[in-house]
Order: sequence, then C-alpha cells, then structure tokens
Amino acid sequence: MAVTFFATALAKLRALVIARPDGGPAREWRMDGLNSGDTAWILVSAALVLLMTPGLAFFYSGLVRTKSAAATIMQSFIMIG
Repeated sequence: MAVTFFATALAKLRALVIARPDGGPAREWRMDGLNSGDTAWILVSAALVLLMTPGLAFFYSGLVRTKSAAATIMQSFIMIG
C-alpha cells in the first residue's frame, strides 16, 4: 500500500516538475553573469555557518568528559579550516 502511494506520488511529481509536454527538460539554466542577490546570499550563509561553529563546539564539549572538553572544542574549530 505504502509503496503504491509513493510510486504514484513520485510519478505525479515527475510529470509536474521534471518533464514538459514535449519531452524536454523542465528548465534551461543560463548564467549571464554574477547575480548580486545570489552572491549576497552565499556570503550571508557562510557568515551564519561561521557564527554557528562556536556554539556547536561548546555543545559537543558538554557531551564529553571534562578532561576531553578542550580537545573537542579544538576539533570543531579545526574543521572550519
């Protein structure tokens, strides 16, 4: 029952998104140059990941023994770079 549901849903999704009526691709992507909005979004995303790293390091250090906390924090910071 579940397999039939997922197969039907996948077929409908493919018909709506992937294929056009003439059998061609749904979209044709062209890059005419750098888009300032896309570039800004990538920079903001990278900054958010860099801000998230210390919090994740302290979270991980709370999950280990006290004597291993500094090593765990350093592992998180080394993975940045």
